[in-house]
Amino acid sequence: MIDLLITLLQRFNIISPDLTHSKLFDDDSFYKQFVADLKHCKKEVIIESPYITSQRMSTLKRHFASLVARKVKVYVITRNPYDHDLSMRQQADVEIRNFEMMGVQVLINTDYNHRKVAILDRKILWEGSLNILSQTYSRELMRRISSKALANNMFQFLKLEKYIY
Repeated sequence: MIDLLITLLQRFNIISPDLTHSKLFDDDSFYKQFVADLKHCKKEVIIESPYITSQRMSTLKRHFASLVARKVKVYVITRNPYDHDLSMRQQADVEIRNFEMMGVQVLINTDYNHRKVAILDRKILWEGSLNILSQTYSRELMRRISSKALANNMFQFLKLEKYIY
């Protein structure tokens, strides 16, 4: 019955067939797959994460450095650190400076967004509740969708063409 419903939704363009082949990850399984995806990036990585912590960045920093060394453009979209409490502000400030020294372009979002998204080479889309650059203890989920159409749809939906060419 569910398969018939999905087929009908696809036939009438209500749901993308790519979405039915997506995969869910939790906070335990996400980073292993995400890092594997980063290692395969060839052109561009876009991450929108409202929070950045030093603890999480200690596990991700070398992967970003590797991307930059391979001439992959890396963009991080995050909240203004001054929108956080003192501890989070200090960590975000330090990590934003580290990103910039590394060659990552950081875009500060001032509209208090709380989106958690990554677009890799505009063909893999990660979306969900997990703060990619800060998650530590909370129970979260992320959906990985391998789809140029849906990755580009998210890029356009977020109006990223204003900042990323």
